[in-house]
Amino acid sequence: MTRKLIVELVGTFFLVLTIGQVVIDPGAGTLAPLAIGGVLMAMIFAGGHISGAHYNPAVTLAVFLRRRATAAELGGYWGAQIVGAALATAVVRSLKNVAAVTPLDPPTGAAFLAEFLFTFALVYVVLNVATARGNEGNSHYGLAIAFTVVAGAYAVGGISGGAFNPAVAIGLVLLGIVPGGSLWIYLAANLLAGAAAALLFNALDLGDDKPTSATAEEQRGLRPPGEPA
Repeated sequence: MTRKLIVELVGTFFLVLTIGQVVIDPGAGTLAPLAIGGVLMAMIFAGGHISGAHYNPAVTLAVFLRRRATAAELGGYWGAQIVGAALATAVVRSLKNVAAVTPLDPPTGAAFLAEFLFTFALVYVVLNVATARGNEGNSHYGLAIAFTVVAGAYAVGGISGGAFNPAVAIGLVLLGIVPGGSLWIYLAANLLAGAAAALLFNALDLGDDKPTSATAEEQRGLRPPGEPA
């Protein structure tokens, strides 16, 4: 458990650190989402075999509802992710002029919808590429997850800031990018979206499908790819 928590802390730390560095002036401008997606992809590949590389409380909630994590892991992961985000903001504060940041003023309804939709998309992708039987052992999961974040940042970043992650949202508040009074929008939208994605995943039984277009009845007589005849 300790190894998992440290990996979650490290991955979330570098995700939030990168966000602060590329968003706060002088930042990376229109290339910021690519930098964020790039570090997320790298950290997913680095830590996926240890902790599952969640780096996101909404993902951890979904994995818990998917019955792939215990209640102890849920609480521990959330704590590690939040601590990682807080530590990252301390480093960003030492490297950037945070006092000069103009807080985003997210419109409540639009920001909630934007955060819900793309957090749902992110968690839905995570569950399908990283936990489904049909995708076992794939080499693309980190790329798929990271580019969902990149797409979301470009699509709705101008509306909500593109957090899609409660730990990131806390980091944005600590850095003054998002006002503290708006934090509830992100926490509620992100966690509800994570739960909704998990409930849909479970309801459709997506985790046990084999990589084939055959029906469930037809699948019973099939062997997984690579299994000898």
